[in-house]
Amino acid sequence: MSKLVINTYDKRSRIDKNIYGNFSEHLGRCIYNGIYVGEGSPIPNEAGMRTDIVKALREMKLPVLRWPGGCFADEYHWRDGIGPKENRKLMVNTNWGDVTEDNSFGTHEFFELCRQIGCEPYINGNVGSGTVAEMSEWIEYMNFDGTSPMANLRAENGHPEPFGVRFFGVGNENWGCGGSMRPEYYADEYRRFANFCRNYGEHRLFKIACGPNADDYNWTETVMKLAGHHMSGLSLHYYTICHNWDHKGSATAFDESEWYLTMKGALRMEEIISGHERIMDRYDPHRRIALIVDEWGNWFDVEPGTNPGFLYQQNTIRDALVAGATLNIFNHHSERVRMANIAQLINVLQSVILTDGEKMILTPTYHVFKMYAPHQDATLVGSFIEKEKIGVEEKVRVDDLSESASLDAEGNLTITVCNLSCTDAKKIEAVLVGFKPASVDAEIVTGKMDAFNTFESPENVKAEPFDGVSVTDEGLSFTLPECSVLRITAKR
Repeated sequence: MSKLVINTYDKRSRIDKNIYGNFSEHLGRCIYNGIYVGEGSPIPNEAGMRTDIVKALREMKLPVLRWPGGCFADEYHWRDGIGPKENRKLMVNTNWGDVTEDNSFGTHEFFELCRQIGCEPYINGNVGSGTVAEMSEWIEYMNFDGTSPMANLRAENGHPEPFGVRFFGVGNENWGCGGSMRPEYYADEYRRFANFCRNYGEHRLFKIACGPNADDYNWTETVMKLAGHHMSGLSLHYYTICHNWDHKGSATAFDESEWYLTMKGALRMEEIISGHERIMDRYDPHRRIALIVDEWGNWFDVEPGTNPGFLYQQNTIRDALVAGATLNIFNHHSERVRMANIAQLINVLQSVILTDGEKMILTPTYHVFKMYAPHQDATLVGSFIEKEKIGVEEKVRVDDLSESASLDAEGNLTITVCNLSCTDAKKIEAVLVGFKPASVDAEIVTGKMDAFNTFESPENVKAEPFDGVSVTDEGLSFTLPECSVLRITAKR
């Protein structure tokens, strides 16, 4: 038995809803033949956006969406994606499969997508192959409310009112695909580009600098030292790789050893965030600058028979556990981590939705995000759970349990707990300090460790009601099945 202690008197940071954000890149079938099918498609759509996908993302309460990349952002020239679609310039997507794109999905289409979903846009600008003037004019095009060359052009293209973008990334992975820069060089480039990223009226930019790859603490040290005063946020990218970049392993065919290798990689997010936080705290002790984890998730080998450049992979219970445990980590670090964007939205990497023509399935990861939605903008409260090390190899041992807890504006308590064991159920006795539940509602995502949804069987894995939570004199009692993610909401 494990003891879970939740102290509702210990109110900590607000869990920013944007921690539950997503990422949409021009990669494979994420945009084209994913969310965007075009106005003439027989698949039901509004302005080219699939209505079934939009409905699902609204129900998931997607708060923020990053676009257009990713590596694609630093070869994207925004003017190619505006105006009449028949006049838009073709381009070759050199990062992802060398496919030719027609730019029919551009700035106006992205903001229309965000409008339909009800989420906030996060735009990533081009530092790697773009110019200061190009970036500055894009911001003017999106945000200036008045008479100017770019505002007039926006009006000519059918949108007189400014779009009002707030979150703006100044480059992406500039240590790699975004220019192979040294941190000193990028810090100077960031300062130069950011200087011309203007605020217009009420539209104040939240400028996000390119941050480190995983545990590159030198990058964070250097960029914070040289450019920290000029940024609102610093990005972090970290992917969970089961083996190595040349052999990432199968998304669906894996054994217990690979299960725990993946869990160990996912839980390393705690170490990596803590390492970057310590550096950021030296330069920014009041935590003004947010850590933005705008690319994260599992990265496996592509599904057999699919284009290697499209990064299409299936999504199992293993992905659900990685999502749940990682979101718990973000919750615990919400004083500094104020946005995160899982990679990616549709048909790419750890997607929340997969499509095949007119068919659509919700992945186990989708169900976890939807279950965790009550944490959005709630207040983190102190929590502790007894853990033990588990695994099949001595060198690959991980904590068996992961948790976080929050209070919403009405005083309801949401608890999320993950059982990372793929073989053993866990009995948990929860002590609730300062909280006496009048009623309890719970949902669970669970199943065999390699269970996943298919287009023929789209509900193999889904969130289901869980009636195994009992109210006790001290709090709650429940048994968590192996391979499971549980959400409990208790009302006073």
